[in-house]
Amino acid sequence: MKINQFATITTDYHTQLIELERVGFKTNTIGAKQRLAAYLEKVYWQQQQTGSLQEQEAQLLATPTQTMASFLASKAPLTPTIFALLSLQLLGFLPWDDFDPNHPQTSRKNLGLAPIEMVTTETDVARAWYQLLTTHTRFGLTYLDHLASQGYFTQPHFRQNQQLFFNGKAQATFQTNAFHHELVYVPTDVDTDGDGLLDLIRVEITRPTSSVPVPAVYTASPYDQGTNDRYGEQLTHQVDVPLTRKQPAQHHHQPFQPLPRKAKSPVTEPATSQTLQCPPPHPGYTLNDYLLPRGFASIYAAGIGTIDSDGLQTCGDPAQTNATIAVIEWLHGDRPAFVSKNRKQAVAADWCNGNVAMTGRSYLGTLAIAAATTGVPGLKTIIPEAAISSWYDYYRENGLVVAPGGFQGEDCDVLAAETFSRRQRPGDYLKVQTAFEQELADLQQGQDRTSGSYNQFWDDRNYRNHLQQIKCDVLLVHGLNDENVKLKNPAALWAGLKDLPISKKLILHQGQHVYLNNFPSFDFTDIVNLWLSNKLYQCDNHVDQALPTVIVQDNLLPETWETRPNWLTAPQKSLPLSFNHASFHNEIEPATFKFYCQNPERWKTDLWNLSDDRLANQRVTALIPHKTGTINGIPRLELTLSSSQPLGLISAMLLDYGEAHRLTTQPTKLMPNGMPLGYRWYTDNLFEFTLAQQPSAAHLIARGHLNLQNRISADQDQNLIANQFYHVELPLQPTYYHLLAERKLVVILFSTDFQMTIRGNQAITYQLQPQASRLILPWQTD
Repeated sequence: MKINQFATITTDYHTQLIELERVGFKTNTIGAKQRLAAYLEKVYWQQQQTGSLQEQEAQLLATPTQTMASFLASKAPLTPTIFALLSLQLLGFLPWDDFDPNHPQTSRKNLGLAPIEMVTTETDVARAWYQLLTTHTRFGLTYLDHLASQGYFTQPHFRQNQQLFFNGKAQATFQTNAFHHELVYVPTDVDTDGDGLLDLIRVEITRPTSSVPVPAVYTASPYDQGTNDRYGEQLTHQVDVPLTRKQPAQHHHQPFQPLPRKAKSPVTEPATSQTLQCPPPHPGYTLNDYLLPRGFASIYAAGIGTIDSDGLQTCGDPAQTNATIAVIEWLHGDRPAFVSKNRKQAVAADWCNGNVAMTGRSYLGTLAIAAATTGVPGLKTIIPEAAISSWYDYYRENGLVVAPGGFQGEDCDVLAAETFSRRQRPGDYLKVQTAFEQELADLQQGQDRTSGSYNQFWDDRNYRNHLQQIKCDVLLVHGLNDENVKLKNPAALWAGLKDLPISKKLILHQGQHVYLNNFPSFDFTDIVNLWLSNKLYQCDNHVDQALPTVIVQDNLLPETWETRPNWLTAPQKSLPLSFNHASFHNEIEPATFKFYCQNPERWKTDLWNLSDDRLANQRVTALIPHKTGTINGIPRLELTLSSSQPLGLISAMLLDYGEAHRLTTQPTKLMPNGMPLGYRWYTDNLFEFTLAQQPSAAHLIARGHLNLQNRISADQDQNLIANQFYHVELPLQPTYYHLLAERKLVVILFSTDFQMTIRGNQAITYQLQPQASRLILPWQTD
């Protein structure tokens, strides 16, 4: 096991003493050994009698042959080795499994923990104890968080339900049995269902009891009220269709004009007497559940078109953005809400200090990006994980219909139908059935699966058009193996944020479409805590300077996270491509085609097996010599090729080729319910990206797709003359990838991607001019 911590703040000794006193560790004891004994007595505060305390100390080793109880009773001096061994046990690491009791300092180094350098005086012990409290246990929390999960802050001398910061982070001092669970209904500025009334959206609130206003962490989740999975399946599009020729055209799109905003005024009615009380919700996003006992209210809203809300699902358009920020305006005091849907009793969020963060993965994080691009007051930061910044880059690519990984045939209309949970209430659905059927028809027309080109529909759902309006800080998180929300989405957003006068940080991990807040090797929850303590509570923890700009998980070594100065910044290196053939075909024997349509993973396996001839005619390959280094940015192919038809699509994959044990891209569950989120509160499962037990032959670094009629741009359909050569550039998805010299770097060029593109088994032959083919690689040599 290895611990990587980035959210630990360096503090001077005077500040450490103040903070230690604040969390109950007095600094008036003289003598190193005596102070350590006093601190251990506080750790075992539940043991009221000396005998019980000594029993606890007798369970700990001071040396491989002496217990801590025996050591404290002796005249032997305290040493760094003794403190190091004690710290490993308090942190929950297992002797002989996680560390060697004979070499605790070496074990700390192997675990990624800082060394214990000096414990000669009581001052040294205070410093070392402060370090211990900020160090992560094997359960994904700091040691002080671990104590809090055992009820440490329920002791009488701590003020209950009062905010407390330690090392720049909010502590779990709010009683979970005193949370308020409430419902309100927030009016939007849109009437998407056409009933003549502004749409109301249902908002769930869980907030700590507090004598002062608290900030809000808001997650807009269209899935929160349930989904219509079968309805979505019925609408899923057939993808086994031929590619069609497009007439030359330029798809014009007008700049989006913001929807008219309703005049707003602050509301002063007391909230606590009027909000509708509701039962405690089921656990949601466990990061939000972690933040609740630390003094952050948790807000969920499924939005328009969902159960107990008004309106229709519109899949990422400006109306959905407008409805999303209405909740922020209520939390900020700029908009009323109502106790019920009769719109008679207004209610204010006077329990909120007006500062809001948005969190969530996928569609949830997407709406956070959408909200940020409005510049709405009160939104101080967003933490989008695996989020879309342009819906075109989710459902399309370079003039082609391209599925998000794992969801062939899905599109905006399918997603809108799946998340339109109002349909589950038949009486309510009856009122809006006609309106929603028209909305589906409009979505189907606008998304234009026939051409796959960029048009006004997609431009209205491109949040990157409005990046200059972002006023909030951004903590962006994405998986480097995410083929659902592909890497172009965070990459283009990150590049667009470059010159904005905001604080921005980036975390890239080795997972697919997953959350990151329950990995013991990485202090993600601490990073978020540090970030939000500053952005929402104005805690002066210098987070903008303390956190690195970019943190990347290494793809070679497990549990290894490193800081980087930036992403997408490597110099471009031009490499010739020597393909094994000068042509490849699209068409496959019908039975094999049908088999691959039903088994796309098997198609990928056969495509990658370069010693297998089953797809030898459908691909060309090139081996690129290289040294050990890192691909940091957007790989790009420059090709000169022709199609035997007046249409064509090309696909490419860049592979790390060679037998090796690689990290899993789906996390491995280490311990069910292993991470407590607070005292007598929810728990979370612990996960980790581990080395696969079986070696694999190759790993996908990046892939890309291009409609040859959109070789200039996605919104320009050009003529394609059969058998005429054209120079084209095919950008692959951005990446950050460490490649060893002993591995092979391979380019595979082919046509139909059975996992992502439409699958027309057309008789098309592609010819290459090999001497005009190059790979432009953003490359940094180690």
